[in-house]
Parts: sequence; structure tokens; C-alpha cells
Amino acid sequence: MTSAAPHPLQPVLELAVFFPAAFLCFLAAADYLRVKARTLALIAVPALTLVCLLGSWLCWHMRWPVAAVLLPLLTVLAVAFCRTVTLPVWKSVSVFLGVCGVWSCLSGLAVTANAVLSPDSKHTPWLCCAAGLIQLALCCAEVALVWYPATHAVRHLLREEAIVRTWYVFWILPVAFLLFNLLILPEQGEDLLRGRLLSIYLALSLLKLGLLHLFYLLFYLMAQELNANVSLRRENQFLQMQTAQYAAIDETRRARHDLRHHFGALSALAEREAWDELKGYLFQAADSVPADELNLCENPAVDGVAGRYSALSRQDDIPFFCQLDLPPELPVSEMDVCVVLQNLLENALEASRNAEGQRYIRLRASIHGDNLVLLIVENPYSGQLIERDGVFQSTKRTGVGVGLQSVAHIAEKNGGYCRFLYGNGVFTANVMLRGPGI
Repeated sequence: MTSAAPHPLQPVLELAVFFPAAFLCFLAAADYLRVKARTLALIAVPALTLVCLLGSWLCWHMRWPVAAVLLPLLTVLAVAFCRTVTLPVWKSVSVFLGVCGVWSCLSGLAVTANAVLSPDSKHTPWLCCAAGLIQLALCCAEVALVWYPATHAVRHLLREEAIVRTWYVFWILPVAFLLFNLLILPEQGEDLLRGRLLSIYLALSLLKLGLLHLFYLLFYLMAQELNANVSLRRENQFLQMQTAQYAAIDETRRARHDLRHHFGALSALAEREAWDELKGYLFQAADSVPADELNLCENPAVDGVAGRYSALSRQDDIPFFCQLDLPPELPVSEMDVCVVLQNLLENALEASRNAEGQRYIRLRASIHGDNLVLLIVENPYSGQLIERDGVFQSTKRTGVGVGLQSVAHIAEKNGGYCRFLYGNGVFTANVMLRGPGI
């Protein structure tokens, strides 16, 4: 009994899984698309169709298995995905590899189905049409299964900048699963029909799929825990700054309270014309008055952040000009305002320290309307700033500038915006934070 001739749709069906895979990738990164979703669909669907047809034609013409063209096709699609979203490369690649890892496990189930439905498949290197449809259905079912985690958990992780280093190790397990699946992939479907290999391969494929989903869940829980710890450290830092600020305020109040006693002593010395003693007393009294700039802002949290960087700037002889017109109660999250200010002032202080010529930091903050907080930080800089696709590269290390990217994410997550202007040695950050009600 001879086997049926291969059908031209067999390699097409195998490569058709690119469509649900691409949909899942863009679903997770929907907040970072460079174009509107409708425009992206009008571009991506024809492009994916062309890639599938060209890859299928090559496999059909050369009688190659789909795995032979999979690596170059995935490379092209990965580059296209990274260029379509505004995420850093290490995040977009992690999303892409995460989907590929699951799809490789699903392909094991399709290979099992192919061995049952087409046992005499040694004359064709591809899945039979029925097995190809099963693989496509499994991928679509996977999209439906992980729809909620992709639109909530994954998007949340992509927004968080506190867990940057966690993403650096995410890719290891998906890549390991991909390589392992290719390693154990049988050359012929009929090989699985020997003894109990079919049952073992099916159980192994299900086990891999379950383990990979478990790994993703554990990664999410670990990242959440790390993010909570970082947020707690930030809150503690703000509390420490506020505590130091309040201590300085109390010290100033005590000094002002003692001024009337100083004036009495000074008057007595002046009446006696004890000029030398008067000079000595004035010198001692001047040292007892704190030099810190206090009450920069009515909001205590923002006042603590601004006061801290005012003191740090003064230590480096960097003039710090501050105009904070903020009320005690802000229309947006105090934590968001403080994180943005801390990142902007940290970058401004670092740039001013390294600037050639005039050094300064100018900070302005105000309320616009009832729900907008406007922040402007200006400082000089030396050297060349590198901006790629709207993302500034770090001047301290290789890679993106995490501080400015964190500012951008905070501004955008609630409908605000940020704009960074630079030129002629001056860098200006304009940030608008939007509160509820607009």
C-alpha cells in the first residue's frame, strides 16, 4: 500500500501558526505599538501571508521540512516585531521568544497527531493536512487561554522598570525548550509508532508545555515580588528624605526661636562697645543658623525630594534654582511625582557635575487646571546624547537610560506625556502628569 502524494497545503498549514503567534506578541505589547492597531493589521496580515507562502514554496520546491527554514523566518519576524514596537530590544525579544517556546511545545502535540493520522509519512517531510489543522487549532486555543494574562500580567511587567535585570534571564528557558524540542523531533512520524514511543512522546510534550507555563507563572510572581521590594525601598527613601527635611525644619525653628535671645545679647555688647566680643558672638550665632533651603514646596513629599537634591547640588557648588508651586494635596499620585522628580534631578545632577563651563539645575513645577501637574527640569550637559527611536541611551553604561524611560512610562500610563529637548549644551525635560477626572 502506497502513501498518498503530499498536498501543497501541508507546509502552508505548518507555517500558518505564525498568525496566532504574531497576534499574541502584539496583544502583549499593544501599549507600545508605533502605529495604530488597524494600520498594523493592514500591514502585518499581507506581510505574514507573503512570508508563509514564500517559505512554503521553498519547502515544497526543495522538499525540505519546515524546520529547515524556520530559523531564518523567525529571525526576520523577530526583527520586524522589534521594529514595530517601542519596547527595548531585550523586552521585545523576550516576548517573542516566550511565544516561540510555547509554540514549539505545541508542535510536539501536532507531531503526535500526525503519527496517528498519517502513519506512513516517510515520503513527505511535513505534517499531514489534518495534523496541520490540529496544530493551528492548538495555537489558537493557546491564544484564547492566555488572553487575560497577556493583556494584564505581561503588560504590567512590560511597564515596570524596577525589574529590568529580571528580563535579562527570561530568554534562557524558552530558548532551551526550543532547542530541546528540535533535538527530540523525530525524523519520520512512523518512528513514534514503535513500541511505546508514541505515548512517551505525547506525555513528554504535555509535560514540557505544562512546565513552560509554570515557569512563566513563577517568573511573573518573582517579578512582582521584586517590584514590590523596589517600591518599598523607594517609599522608605522618600520617608527618610522627609524625616531629614522635618528635622532640618525643627532645627531652623529652634534657631529662629533663639534669635530674640541673640538680639538681646548683641544689644548688650553694642551698648558696652565690646566690639571684639560682638564680632565673636556674631560669628558663633551665624554658625548656629542652618543653611539648608527649606519649605521649597507646600507638599511635604515633593519638598523632601527637592530639598535633598538642593543640598547635594550645593555640596558640588552647583546652583539650584527652584520654583515649586504645588499644594499640599496633589491631583496625581505623590509617588509618581516623586519618582519622576528623583529620576530627572538625578540625571540633571550627574550631567551638571560633568558639564564644562556653567553648571546649574533649574526646577519648576506647577498645577495646571485641576488635574495636571507640570514639571520642567533644565540643566547643562557635555558630550553627545544618543537617541534611538525616541529612547535615550545611557551615558553611564551600555544600553538605554532607565531613568528617562521610567519617567516616560509613568507619564504615559495615565494619559500624560513627556518631551525631552536638547541642543547647544542644554537639556530640558518637560513632563505632564494627568490625574483622574479628565
